[in-house]
Amino acid sequence: MVTPVATPIDPKALAAHVLRALGRAQLRGATLSLVDVARALRVRKPEVRAMVTQLDREGFVDARRMRLTLAGLALAASLAGKRLPALRPAAAVRARAA
Repeated sequence: MVTPVATPIDPKALAAHVLRALGRAQLRGATLSLVDVARALRVRKPEVRAMVTQLDREGFVDARRMRLTLAGLALAASLAGKRLPALRPAAAVRARAA
């Protein structure tokens, strides 16, 4: 029996995707939960929780309220309209599809 190996997620890419997702929601006046972000990005909730915690420590997210700080909003705005890096390496995605 072969156990599936989880493909690693690029932390910098995950940070960018989380910031953009929270920024889009915040601009609409909505608040996303960890589950909402995890589903939108198609990653596991613990990975999102760890990234939100890290972004909170760095001053970009208020983790308790799941809202961006002013610095986080500015960073999310700078990511708007830009192509973000893939969350998983392309080779791992191709291997899973085969």
